[in-house]
Amino acid sequence: MNLAAAANETLAHNSNVLVYSAMAIYTLAFVAHMAEWVFGSRSKVARTAAALTSPTTASAPATATAERRSGGTAVLERPKVITKSAAGSRDVPDGPGAAGGTEKGDLYGRIAISLTVLAWALHVGGVVTRALSVQRAPWGNMYEFSTTFAAVATGIYLLLLVLKKNVRWIGLPLVTTVLLDLGLAVSVLYTASDQLVPALHSYWLWIHVSCAILSGAVLYLGAVATLLFLFRDRYEAKLADPAGKQPGAFAASVLERLPSAASLDKFAYRVNATVFPLWTFTIIAGAIWAEAAWGRYWGWDPKEVWSFITWVAYACYLHARATAGWKGRKAAWLGLIAFACYLFNYYGVNIFVTGLHSYAGV
Repeated sequence: MNLAAAANETLAHNSNVLVYSAMAIYTLAFVAHMAEWVFGSRSKVARTAAALTSPTTASAPATATAERRSGGTAVLERPKVITKSAAGSRDVPDGPGAAGGTEKGDLYGRIAISLTVLAWALHVGGVVTRALSVQRAPWGNMYEFSTTFAAVATGIYLLLLVLKKNVRWIGLPLVTTVLLDLGLAVSVLYTASDQLVPALHSYWLWIHVSCAILSGAVLYLGAVATLLFLFRDRYEAKLADPAGKQPGAFAASVLERLPSAASLDKFAYRVNATVFPLWTFTIIAGAIWAEAAWGRYWGWDPKEVWSFITWVAYACYLHARATAGWKGRKAAWLGLIAFACYLFNYYGVNIFVTGLHSYAGV
């Protein structure tokens, strides 16, 4: 074995070590995120006291306090917390976040973010080291695509935090998904470092696949927001109907801390609409690469077909969001179906369908 091959093997080993180390830290971050939600679950007494002492209690329509007199002493009843918007208002007030507005919950939340940053740094190190070991873009098979995808999704989340966006509620589902993704990558999808098949030796590998990864990472965040929107919207609807079945204690403890349904819907729409042109370019870049590699722009290969189906599904979602009768839950279901198409295009087509894009390596 020559020195170059030995160096590449060492780099590949170090990449695996960094990925496993990142998984260990992500696990600690997951526990910290869980602690943030658990310790941020304030008791009824604490929630009542917070509502009474809030500087906005007297003026904001979010709370209503009843006063009764008993023996000459004014007694404040537990305020009714209203999550549905008042008539004429634009948005429902957002919840206090995963920390529940408590110092202990916020402490665990900050620990979770710090651990996520550390895990992400190790994760990126593993991806970069893998690229150095094969001396090419680190997304030539499903293992490399999965690890890079998880790193990009986490990086976008951390970037939004740096930009002071209210996205800490994504932390728990994100870390959970990253752990599942990396666990599947190292156990089922793992492929030893190797060179690419001739068709993939092109600079379009950097352009086309990187755009697909970035698009998918942003679409994932949109899908999480869309799913949570469906739960929060149902929660708000139940609270607005006193005669109907009210949410259980656990559901209330979780859902009351999320952003309002309107905020979640707006976030999902904005990220999906922002990345849709990039997904469009991804398909166009793939067609150009196909012409260079196989002599045709479009050949109805399963991967090409499902990429186009995914594009159509997201186009329908964006159109539905602009159509009065399809806003809200109907559009949200379309958004989830569109992301399911993206997932099938990745997992289903790569693993179970044979085509020109069968580079899964498993």
